[in-house]
Amino acid sequence: MDEVNFDGDLAAFFQHVRDGKWNYYPDTDEGRKAYITDASAAIENIKSQLPKFFGLMPKADLVVKRVEAFREQDGAAQHYYPGTPDGSRAGTYYAHLSDMRAMPKNQLEVIAYHEGLPGHHMQISIQLEVEDMPSFRKYGGYSVYAEGWALYSETLPKEIGLYKDPYSDFGRLSGELWRACRLVVDTGVHHYKWTREEGIDYYLNNTANPEGDCIGMVERHIVWPGQAVSYKIGMIKVQELRAYAEQELGSKFSLQEFHDVVLKNGSVTMDILEDIVYSWVDSK
Repeated sequence: MDEVNFDGDLAAFFQHVRDGKWNYYPDTDEGRKAYITDASAAIENIKSQLPKFFGLMPKADLVVKRVEAFREQDGAAQHYYPGTPDGSRAGTYYAHLSDMRAMPKNQLEVIAYHEGLPGHHMQISIQLEVEDMPSFRKYGGYSVYAEGWALYSETLPKEIGLYKDPYSDFGRLSGELWRACRLVVDTGVHHYKWTREEGIDYYLNNTANPEGDCIGMVERHIVWPGQAVSYKIGMIKVQELRAYAEQELGSKFSLQEFHDVVLKNGSVTMDILEDIVYSWVDSK
C-alpha cells in the first residue's frame, strides 16, 4: 500500500484491487490473447534463471493455452496438464479465459509460476522422467506434496528478483493469504457447519480475490474436504526442511541440491520427504 501510495485501510485496498478496471484485460479476443502472451513471457523470463536454483531440469517444454471451449468455465481454477516422459510433448498451463474478470493482471505472474515454472511443470515433469520408478508412482501422488511444492514455488521468483511491479508482488501475497484463508473456511464448512454463504463472505472480507473465485472455492471445499488445506501444509513443510538444511549445513548448503533432493524421488508423503532430506543432510 505504501509503495503504490494508497490512502486507506486494508479492506479498502482489497476493494481497490478487486474493482480496478486497470487490473483486468479486456473481455475480448484481443484481451485473451494478451493474457496468454504475457503469461508465456513471464514463464520464458524465469526459465533462463532456473539453473541458478536447480540442477535437474525437465526435458519437456512448457506452453500456455486457453482451456478448450467444451470444458471452459467462468472463474474455474487454472491448471497444469503434463507432457510425456520423453519430453516429446510439452506440458501445458491451461487458463480459463471465458470470464476475464476472474483473471486479474496482478495475479498473472504468481499463477504462471505456480502452474508452470518452477511449480507443477518442474515437479511433475521430473517425476515422470525418473528412471525405474513404478507407473503408479509416476502418474499418482499426494496433493500435499504437489500443491505444497507449487505454493513454495510461488516464493522463489521473489528471491530471484521478480515480482518487480508492486501490484504483482501483492498478487503473490494475495495468493498466500488466499491459501491461509482456505484453512479457515474448509474447517468452518466441515467442522463448524458454516453455510455456503458464510464461507463466501469470509473470503470476500479477508482477501482481494474476485467474487467468482470466492464462490468457486467454497463449492470446492464442500465437495472435496481437506484438499485445499494441503497446499499450505505442504508449503510449510518444504520451508521447514529448507531452513533445517540451511542451519545444519551452513556453508555446505546448496539450494540447487536441496531442490533436486525434494524433486528427484517424485511425489511422497511429508514424513517420507522429511526422511529423504534428513538423510541428504547427514550424507553431507
